[in-house]
Amino acid sequence: MAQGKQTPRQKMINLMYLVFIAMMALNIDAEIIRSYYDSTVSLKDTRLLTEQKNEDIFEKTLEAKAQQVPDTYAQAWEDYKVLKGKINDLVSHADQIKIKLEKESGFQDKDPKTGKDIDVSENFSALNNNEATTNYFFKEGDENSPSKGADDLKVKIDDVRNYINKTFGNNPQLAKLVSRANKSLIAEYAKGQSPNEKTWLQNKFYHQSLIAAISNLEIIQNDARNVQSDALALLLQEKVDANIKFTSYEPIVSGPVDIQAGKQAEVKVMLGTYSNSNKINITGVSKLENGKGIIPISGSALGEHTLNGTITLTDASGKPQSFPWTHTYNVIAGPREVKLEKGLLLSADKMNVMYRGLDNPVSGSILGADNSKLSLSAPGASVRNTGAGKWIVRPTSGNTVRLTLSGTDPHGKSVSQVFEYRIKNVPPPQGQMRGKNVLSMPATSVPNQSVQAAIPDFDFPVSFNVTGFMVKVPGRAGLLISGSSLSEAAGLTRNLRAGDVVYIYDIKATATGLDGQIVKNISPIVINIQ
Repeated sequence: MAQGKQTPRQKMINLMYLVFIAMMALNIDAEIIRSYYDSTVSLKDTRLLTEQKNEDIFEKTLEAKAQQVPDTYAQAWEDYKVLKGKINDLVSHADQIKIKLEKESGFQDKDPKTGKDIDVSENFSALNNNEATTNYFFKEGDENSPSKGADDLKVKIDDVRNYINKTFGNNPQLAKLVSRANKSLIAEYAKGQSPNEKTWLQNKFYHQSLIAAISNLEIIQNDARNVQSDALALLLQEKVDANIKFTSYEPIVSGPVDIQAGKQAEVKVMLGTYSNSNKINITGVSKLENGKGIIPISGSALGEHTLNGTITLTDASGKPQSFPWTHTYNVIAGPREVKLEKGLLLSADKMNVMYRGLDNPVSGSILGADNSKLSLSAPGASVRNTGAGKWIVRPTSGNTVRLTLSGTDPHGKSVSQVFEYRIKNVPPPQGQMRGKNVLSMPATSVPNQSVQAAIPDFDFPVSFNVTGFMVKVPGRAGLLISGSSLSEAAGLTRNLRAGDVVYIYDIKATATGLDGQIVKNISPIVINIQ
């Protein structure tokens, strides 16, 4: 084809052949750019879902544990808050870099007039442009001269990794977190680890197109959020030495030995597990057999007797954790004299605690005495008599309430005794759908559902009316819905596929039976699409 003279027709054929080859190359590049862009968008959606999961579920759980068990989780919560602040700083900084690079490359994802999405094909030139990336990360485009912007990004990555190593490096239970941070949150290769003898910065950003730079920044953000998720999961785990194996089981039955005719009582049955590990020590017992403490008792002395001691467990970090225990029992006379025994009895009808702002039924009695003449008082709480030996106690402030039961025993002697109960707030409600907070269903069924709130296994007459919530599906912004029905979310769920997750959170509700207490921290609902 290159020898001799060519006819005009042959020249035209050759030219068309070259144009055809160029068009094929251009089309392949465009498809690669489109695939790269779609993957980056998906990666971003995954990161945003991880952020919501961290904030709305696991963070709240760790914060609650820090309040309930401060000796075990308070420091973990404080360490996590510092880590979250550093990761937020890194993620926000990477977002600002992406915005700057997109602007300088002329990239637009939405039409400024209509607000509609712009197809990636119209941004081909911008996404394929490598000038903005090279100029941002390298001084005057010199690959051996990192810019201040590059140094700032590296500093923030190093800050997160160094904090994790310093704070958690000596904790064996957090070894996986430290290892992941040291592998993924890097801004420079270790010696001999570079795939091509170039620096980390050169490989990630030198002469890289806009879409490649955005993707690499998104990977950095994703790695940071995944490390944050690892930290939450590991900090939430129980602080127990993995070498202690709780492999022995025994049924535990708790209930009254004697019950008065015509009265109701309750027996609790549960399964207990124990270990004979030498890292568990029990005091206050006579002997230890197979991990169980045994105390012989006798009925030689009438009246109330109390046993107590401590169970000490050495956790994975070598720190001993103590769990005090007590047991009280009464020695009474034979059956003919039971009705003449002195002693006061008081029991909470529903639980061994009292709930603030609720009507807590309480029963009291003196063996062999007229219960209609008993009186009950409780400073800091309202008390209402509802029958012989029956009262309603409504605690208000404080963490404990002291109930004083007074009356006359069968011998005519005035007796009184103080009983102390813990006061707890009503537990937070759980978001539910069909009675569950995690469930699966087809996408077409989602708009037909309604959101409820309830407190599982709560015996008091408290109910909730959902007034609004947020619903989030992959790739779409959260939608605020009023009321309890998901019918307004039909547009969001139309294109859902199997494996997608619908997330319902920030549930608002009003309550009946809580005496003005504010309903907050309603846990979210997760719907797995089938």
